[in-house]
Parts: sequence; structure tokens; C-alpha cells
Amino acid sequence: MKCLVTGNAGFIGFHVARTLLERGDSVVGIDNVNDYYDTSLKESRLRELDAVAGKQGAEVEYQFYRGNIADRALLDRCFSEHKFDRVIHLAAQAGVRHSIEHPEAYVESNLIGFANLLEACRHASSPHLTYASTSSVYGGNTTMPFSEDHSADHPLQFYAATKRANELMAHSYSHLFRLPTTGLRFFTVYGPWGRPDMALFKFTQLILEEKPIPVFNHGHHSRDFTYIDDIVEGVIKSSDQIATEDSNWSSAAPTPSSSNAPYRIFNIGNGDPAQLSEYIEALEEALGKKAIKELLPMQKGDIPDTHADTRKLQQAIGYKPGTGVREGVENFVEWYRSYYSV
Repeated sequence: MKCLVTGNAGFIGFHVARTLLERGDSVVGIDNVNDYYDTSLKESRLRELDAVAGKQGAEVEYQFYRGNIADRALLDRCFSEHKFDRVIHLAAQAGVRHSIEHPEAYVESNLIGFANLLEACRHASSPHLTYASTSSVYGGNTTMPFSEDHSADHPLQFYAATKRANELMAHSYSHLFRLPTTGLRFFTVYGPWGRPDMALFKFTQLILEEKPIPVFNHGHHSRDFTYIDDIVEGVIKSSDQIATEDSNWSSAAPTPSSSNAPYRIFNIGNGDPAQLSEYIEALEEALGKKAIKELLPMQKGDIPDTHADTRKLQQAIGYKPGTGVREGVENFVEWYRSYYSV
């Protein structure tokens, strides 16, 4: 197949694009390589994708567009030059706390950019759009585990609000234009080639430098930490299986995660949350070094706990995560030491 992967210089987008290339699919990527975090890491990911594509032979095509999905002309050119079998949308302005200070970046990428992509998919009659949402949409909900049938209408930060908006925008296109869409609510993704603004990356750097790590909420909150390989498997299998109408859906008692349109939403997480303190212990073991902890109160906009109910995704595609926190953290540390020659 030929797949468009937006955000392919980013953490998850890079891994998805690499896995598609390795299985023999052609990939077209779009990324603006912005400076939200170290661009040299993003450039390294792009070079890695070039290398992987080069090993696949002439039958596998890889092309990269450096640009912003908020640029409608760029997307129109990309869709006019290629006929995509699948579109996997992973480009976004990420970061929960960054959205508090810079909401305009989230409007441009997560709202305008997503609207442009929906229009491009509509006019190209794309067979299936799979896009990234977030566990942060559950916001003020404290019922665990988070289910796709729960309300997601009380986001605690603007980032989550834009992602919830994406889900609603996708439904309107699925309903009006029968565009098949699948939204995936990611739960705390980590692993090799991860983002420097995420806790695991920052903690590793600080512990090795023998500097204090900021432990918010005194380490008492829990996260459904999900290893990147498990995420990638779920993304690709979800993309492969095109969304269809739910024949059991009722307008009198509407289920939030499906529709009488070709639309669906899934949680994609590990399903086995761990305390932040346990996560830090796993990192200390992998590094062979104790952390200096600076215990701090909860940050503004944070959700105390997350726990994914992944039964719908299991039933739909056979999703079953297989990497525990200790193994995943060890894999990250091994990559970090190799990449930074530590």
C-alpha cells in the first residue's frame, strides 16, 4: 500500500513510518520539523527513515514533504501527486503544559491543520483516515478505567480540547461524506527515540547528570505507560482495518465511540497503570543510579491518574500490548546511551 504519515519526524510518526517501510509499504511523510524540542533528534529520525527505505529496494517508495499541514496548498499538492491507500495523521502540536502558554500553536496545527487534512481526504476519496487523539480528553472524569463510552467533554487543558475537537470534526466528515475515520486515544507513550519533553527522557538526562528530577504530585499519580512498539502495532492494525458503520448504533441511545457513519474511537494503552514512583524505580534500576528527587505539588492541567480500558480495540483488531514498564524503560535507556554515547 501507499500510506501518508503526517508528523513522521515526530516520535510516534517516525516509528509508524519505519514499520510500514519495513513491511514493504510505500510511505509519504509530511512534517514541519518545528523547534518545540531539539530539531537534531527529528533530523536523525528522518535520516533513519531514508536509510530504512534505501534497504527496501525500488518497489518501496519513500518521499518526504517538509512543511506545515496548516498550509492548505502543500496538502493539496501532496494529495494531487499521490493516491493514498491509507492516511495516518500523527502530526500535532504536542505538550499539555505548553498549550497553557501558547494556545495559538495548537489552533494552527491541531485545528486548522486537521481541518485541511479532512478536506484533502474528502476530495481524494481516501479509503481510511486514522488519527491521533489522547487520553487527556477524559479530563475531569475520574471513573477508572477510562472507557470510550465515558464522557469526554470536560478537558482540563487546551491541548485536550483541540484533540476532542478533532474527534468531533472527524465524525462530521464521516457522516456528511462517508469518510471512514478511526481516532486513537494514546496513553503516555514512551520508548526509544522518544520526546525530550517527556518525563522518561528528562529524568534520564538529569539522573545521569546527578541533578534533581522534578517529581510532581510527590510521585503519587499513576499513568498507563504504553511502550512504543505496542502503540505502533495498534496504529497500523487499526489503519489496515477500515472503519465501518455500527449496525447496532441507536440515535435514541447514542454510543460515543461509534456511529451509523463509518466512524470509531479506541483507547490505545497498556491497560496496566503504574505509579510514577514505580516508573522512576525502573529507571533507576536500568541506569544503575539513584535519582535525586525534588517532590512537588500537582502541575496545573495535569490529570491525577490514567487507566485505559482497551477491550474495544482488543475485540476489533486483536490488540494486546506485550511490553511491561521495566522492559520498556530498559530498552529506552539502552537506546539513550547509544544515541548520546553516554
